Amino acid sequence: MLLNMWQWVVLTGKFWERHGAEVESFRHYLPGDFDNPPQNPAKKINSHYKAQEYLTYIFGYLPGLLYNILPLPYWQHFCKLVCGIRIILQRTISTKELEMAHQLLLEYCVEFEVLYVQRKASRLHFVYQSIHNVIHLAPDTSQSGPLSIMSQWTIEHVIGYLGALIQQPSNLYKNLSEQGLRQAQINALLAMTDLCPEITELPHGAIPLGNSYVLKHPQDPKATMMSTAEV
Repeated sequence: MLLNMWQWVVLTGKFWERHGAEVESFRHYLPGDFDNPPQNPAKKINSHYKAQEYLTYIFGYLPGLLYNILPLPYWQHFCKLVCGIRIILQRTISTKELEMAHQLLLEYCVEFEVLYVQRKASRLHFVYQSIHNVIHLAPDTSQSGPLSIMSQWTIEHVIGYLGALIQQPSNLYKNLSEQGLRQAQINALLAMTDLCPEITELPHGAIPLGNSYVLKHPQDPKATMMSTAEV
């Protein structure tokens, strides 16, 4: 009964299942550098969803997927969050962009209580601390720099990479330290001298973007039968 009173509850039943299938189908169109494309949220969101999947799903897919599905006031409110967070996650941010992000996130925070809580004490549990946390993102960026370059993505990747190199489980931490030291020495050599060979040929379908960046075409990990439409 309560769900019928909440106008924002739109992804239920068959709509939720169809939404999940759409999200899963998008993984074939993501660039290769998206190492964790979102899985079907209808099946995996409560158990196997990674942080990177949430970022792509919420701040990449949902604005388009919820258009004309979520009632307009709620959709516009959600888009303020998406726009503000996208700016905050940039590696370079102008003062004007940062001011706009701060304004959008302030409006999102205030309007969340108006739209969802509606000043009702019975709905106070809707307001998680993370809702109010967004109003600090822009000031923290102004003080410390872009927050994306201080995230844990880099160190998590390094830990995973070094862990895969361990060959002596009987002396785990000593081996991990040696692998870290060796990688640091290699990085230092590559930084001091021009030891990296230049890539003269690009993979099939790749597009040069300049500044040593290349957009690669997505590839299937294994051979599959082509559909009639593809043929």
